[in-house]
Amino acid sequence: MIGESEAVQEFVSHLIELRTRLIRAVVAIFVVFVALLPFANRLYTWLAYPLLSRMPLGGHMIATEVTTPFFVPMKVAGLVALLVALPYVLAQVWGFVAPGLYDHEKRLAFPLIVSSTLLFYVGMAFAYFAVFPFAFGFFANTAPQGVEMMTDIDKYLSFVMTLFLAFGLAFETPVAVVLLVRMGVLNVAQLRSARRYVVVSAFVVGAIFTPPDAVSQTMLAVPLWLLYEVGILVSSRISPKKVSEENETLKLPSTEA
Repeated sequence: MIGESEAVQEFVSHLIELRTRLIRAVVAIFVVFVALLPFANRLYTWLAYPLLSRMPLGGHMIATEVTTPFFVPMKVAGLVALLVALPYVLAQVWGFVAPGLYDHEKRLAFPLIVSSTLLFYVGMAFAYFAVFPFAFGFFANTAPQGVEMMTDIDKYLSFVMTLFLAFGLAFETPVAVVLLVRMGVLNVAQLRSARRYVVVSAFVVGAIFTPPDAVSQTMLAVPLWLLYEVGILVSSRISPKKVSEENETLKLPSTEA
C-alpha cells in the first residue's frame, strides 16, 4: 500500500507540474498576443506585402464578410504571438520531460529541439522572402484580360499559412533523417540508395503544396532534396559504435537463476 501511495503521489505531482507549465506557456502566448494587438493591422499589411506589391496599379485586397477586417488581423497577431513565444513554450516542454530522460537522450533531444525550431523559422522565412514574390507575381501576370485581381483577406491568410506550414515542415527533413538513423529504423546506406525516390517525392510534394507554376514547385523540391542530403551528411557523422553503446544502456540487466 505504501508503494501504491507513493506512486499516486508521484503521478499527482507530475500532473501538477504539467498543469503549471501549460499555464506558463499559455500565459506567455497571451501576453505576447496582447502586446501585438495594437499592431495587428500592420502585421497583416506586412504579411500581405508580397501580394500587394505585385498587384496591378490600383489593385487591392477585399473583405467579403462583415467581421473579417476585425478577426483576420487578430488571427495574424495570434499566430505571430505563438511563433514569438514558441522558444519559451518549448523550454517549458523541455523542463517537464528532461528529468525522465537518460543523459545520452538529453544530449540528443536538446539539439534536436533547438535545430527543429530554427529550421521551421528558416522554412517560413524562405517561403515569405523567396517563394511568395515568384508565386504572386505568377498569379498577377496570368490573370485574363479584363479580370481585376482582388483577393479576400481571409482566403489569403489561409493560403499563406498553408505555404508556411509546408515549407516549415519541409525544412525539418534533416531532423527527421537524423532521428530515423539514431532510432535504427534506417542506416546511411539505405538513405543514400533512396536518393532517386526522394527527388521524385520532393517534386510531388512541391506540386501538391505550392502554386501551379514550375518555379514555386522547384523552390520547394530543391531545398527539400538538399536538406535530405544534409541529413545524410549529419547522420554519417554519427559513430555506429557510439549508437550501439547508447542503445545497450537502455537494455535491462540480465538476471541469473
